[in-house]
Parts: sequence; C-alpha cells; structure tokens
Amino acid sequence: MSNKTLESFRERIQELVYLREALSLMEWDLRTGAPKKGHQLRAEAIGYLASRHHELSTSAEMGEWLEALSEPNVLKTLSDIDRALVRVEKKQFDRMHKIPSKLMHEYQILVSTAESVWEDAKAQNDFPMFLPYLEKIVAIQKQFIDYWGYEGHPYNTLLDQYEPGMTVEHLDTLFGDLRSHLVPLVHAIAEKGLQVDPTTFVHQYSLDKQQELNRLFLQGMGYDFAAGRIDTTVHPFQTTINRYDVRVTTHYNLDDLRETLFGTIHEGGHALYEQGISRDLIGTSLSEGTSMGIHESQSRFWENMIGRSLPFWEHNYDLVQKAFPSVFANVPLHDFYRWINHVEPSLIRTEADEVTYNLHIMVRYELEKGLFSGTYAVADLPQLWREKMKDCLGVVPEDDATGVLQDVHWAGGSFGYFPSYALGNLYAAQFQHTLRKAIPDLDEQVRTGNVHVIREWLRTQIHQYGKMQEPAEIVMRVTGEPLSGAYLVEYLRDKYRAIYKL
Repeated sequence: MSNKTLESFRERIQELVYLREALSLMEWDLRTGAPKKGHQLRAEAIGYLASRHHELSTSAEMGEWLEALSEPNVLKTLSDIDRALVRVEKKQFDRMHKIPSKLMHEYQILVSTAESVWEDAKAQNDFPMFLPYLEKIVAIQKQFIDYWGYEGHPYNTLLDQYEPGMTVEHLDTLFGDLRSHLVPLVHAIAEKGLQVDPTTFVHQYSLDKQQELNRLFLQGMGYDFAAGRIDTTVHPFQTTINRYDVRVTTHYNLDDLRETLFGTIHEGGHALYEQGISRDLIGTSLSEGTSMGIHESQSRFWENMIGRSLPFWEHNYDLVQKAFPSVFANVPLHDFYRWINHVEPSLIRTEADEVTYNLHIMVRYELEKGLFSGTYAVADLPQLWREKMKDCLGVVPEDDATGVLQDVHWAGGSFGYFPSYALGNLYAAQFQHTLRKAIPDLDEQVRTGNVHVIREWLRTQIHQYGKMQEPAEIVMRVTGEPLSGAYLVEYLRDKYRAIYKL
C-alpha cells in the first residue's frame, strides 16, 4: 500500500464529513422553523445531498482503499485513529454499498417529507394521514434488510445500526429481567399512594422564565454556548453540525415545568458528550458518539441520576423558587423533590418517570420486532399500541396523538433506535456505580454545585474517544464487567423505596 492510498482515503472521509455537516444543518433547520411551504423542496435537496453522500461512501475507489488498508500487515502500521477509522468505514461500506443509490435517494426524500407529515398528523390526531408514509418507510426498511442480510431475527440488523453488537436475543433477556423487577416496584408504589399531589403544581409557567432557567442549567452542566445554541421544536433533540457547533432543542410546556426542564437537561447530556470528543478526531467520522445506547446513557444520567437527585436540588432549588415564587416560595424542598420524582403510569414516553420509562420502550420494541418479523401490519399499529400499553403500563390512550403518533422516530425511519433509550438507562446506572467508587463524596460535590468533576470524569472515561471504541469495549474498560441490568434495578429500588417509604 502506498501513502497515497491513505491520503486519498482521508480526503474522501473529509469530503463526507462536509456533506454530513450540510445535511445536519438542513435537517435542523427543517425541524426548527423552516417555512412550511418550503418543506418539500428542502426534502428534495436533502435527498440529493444524501444520495451524493451515499455514492461517495460506497464508490468503487472507496472499496479499493478499504480493502488495501484492511490488510493485516497494513492495518498494524496505521495510527490508532486511522485503524479505528478503517474499522468504522469498512463496516458502513459493507452495509451501504449494497443499497442502490436510486433507492437511497427515494428513501431520503420520503423520510424528510414524512417528518413534516407526522407533525401535521399528530397535531390533527390523524393516523390515516401518516399511514401511507409509514407503510412505505417500513417497506423500504425491509428491502434494506434483504440487501444487508441478517443472522437470527431480521430486526438484529436494524439494532446493530444504533447499538453495534446488540441482538434481539440479548435484549429479550435484558428487558425480560428488567420488567420482572419493575412491574412489582410500580405496583408497590401505586399501593402506597401519592406522596405529593401533582395537581398542586399545575400553573402557567411563563415562557421567558423557562428559557432563562434552561440556559442557567445548561451553563451549570458545562454546556459551551460559544459552541452551541438552544432552540424550540415539537420534539426535543440534539444535533451536531460540527465539533464546535453542537445544538440542543427543547419543547416548552407552559403547564408543567418538568417537561421542559428535564427535557433540556437530557439534551444537554447528549451535547456534553459531543462537545467532549477529542479534537484529534475532527474531520473524521469518529467525531461522534459511539452508539445511541452510550449516547442515551449520558443524557439519561444527567437528566435523572443527577438532575432528579436530592443533592442537585439542594444546590439549585432557589433558582426555581426565584423564577416562580408564586408557586414554589412556600413549597418545601422535599415536596418539590417528590414532585419531580412522582411515579405514575402515563401515556407519554418523554414525560414518563424513571420507574415506568423503560416499560414505554418495551412497548415500542415489541411493536418494531413484530413489524419486521411479519407478525404485525403497519395499519394495525394504533390498536396494537393500545393493547400493549394496557398490558405493560395499565393505561390506554384515548387518541393516536397520545398513542402511536407521539414520537417522531418512525417518521425518520429510526427503527431499532428505541431500545437505545432503555440501554442508556442500563449503561448509566453501571457507569454511576463506577463513578461513585472513583468520587466517594459524589453527593457532596453535587450538593455544592461542583458537577464539573462529573463532566470531566465522563469526558476522560467516555466522551473523548468518540467512535474509536465500541459500546461493549467501553463498558468493560470503564466498569470492569459486561453490561448488567443489576445496577439499574438497585438504583431504582434504593431511590424510590426511600421516596415512597416502602
């Protein structure tokens, strides 16, 4: 292999990074305020750039470069970054070069259009409006699976896109064990009854004050506003334009402060991950989180294990009291703490408490498995959703806006993504267990506002590596053992037994 091969390969990767940046910016704009009439033309532009990205990443010369660089005698001469880059790009090439460019172009236009249709369908509670788009997305995803091939369950190849190495067989075991512990805990809490009546805190929370609080909490976490921004959208998300442009969005609920506050902290956790990736990885496809499960571990850790902890609010409660004195001035901290950790089966995933949240994910997981095994039809999803919500959580949505239409993910074709949320909780609990051993006075550090020690530990242990290491490798290196559900079960039992005095 000549040096020219590596040089050409790296130049192509840089070109792909530039295209991905343009696509990310266009997609962010589409979801944060692009004029409605411009959506279709924007979708076509996104489709073109995505097709170009696909063509360049799956070209014959890319295949030749990867083949040459993957030779064992060559691979061992490469730097750690280049070796990881070859590994990541070869896996992507082996998958994506099997997809015809024309089909990829059609698919990208479809999902960009479908996200806009989903917004209208949700607002109008009109699943039939969205149905033909979702049916076509699922049909094309099935074509992708046929092109890619799979081992075991067809859904495995979709899971692997978001969580490398994860399988239905492994998830069934993890989720089955987790559910066996969560359901009795939910029942025990329900039997105990309310600790604080949530309706006590129903209030009109001004938009300006919520926005001010969001900025304060993001700054407190260490989010760099000089390399990011916060905007408003229907469904909160974080997106990386480049290493120095990491954006978050949030949705404002004027009746319930918790939705906006914890949604923003959640997206801030994602953003800290992206802002913490080593600068050495700029210009490569390694400069992003290694998997959606590890990414969710960061957002769920900040949202719940820090953001809903008592030490965090011992330091920060006065900020909320000053912002909304008519509501909280005379509310004791422990009542506020019980309110933000109130457990009750609910319809909306993004508003779910820690204990019931994973049951929402299991509903979606079962539906996705069924769609791709051929057991379920897309048209049957609304009724199946109601049945599984009743089975898992004991609640049934009265309409599709609070049921099958509540999440944007399927509109974007993100099948295989939802399990990442529950995996993120599992990873987060296991990381926290190790973090507490590394920082024995963790609660005192949080109580005094010194959360930067946490951010730096996460940056050192996880963030800086980007995609250089795979999820299983990170978990083993950081915690010394494979992923286990035991730490999440222990964390939830200890926390909520104390809150509900079980």
